[in-house]
Amino acid sequence: MTESWPTGASGVLQLPSGRLVRGRALRRPLPEGPAPTFAVHLLGRRPPETPWASVWLRWPDFRLPADPAEARTVLGEAWERAADERVEFACGGGRGRTGTALACLAVLDGVPPAEAVAYVRRHYDRHAVETPWQRRYVRAFTTD
Repeated sequence: MTESWPTGASGVLQLPSGRLVRGRALRRPLPEGPAPTFAVHLLGRRPPETPWASVWLRWPDFRLPADPAEARTVLGEAWERAADERVEFACGGGRGRTGTALACLAVLDGVPPAEAVAYVRRHYDRHAVETPWQRRYVRAFTTD
């Protein structure tokens, strides 16, 4: 088991189960503190290599995942890993795609889909999940 993210650290979202995940903007420097043990990069093109395990989920800016089935698999794996690893989600600005992914994680953690965007905006970033289609994606996201 890996030491978790510090509670209250920049970008750290606590899910109802107690799992901690971090969202961040790749355009900003890596925050102080421990490095992730697993990262999900939500980008339209391949991200640079990292010294920790990471996966690239092709997701163009202001849009939705290019492959919804792959997104569901990656989000499920990240949620599982967050139980005992430092999991990070990152896109260019850390709000739209990252917020959408975090809201889907909240659904996996038991937050009703209709409430997940509000949960992430309240506990992560008030501007998270930027577009109407991202909000619809979260509302349609299920735990099945």
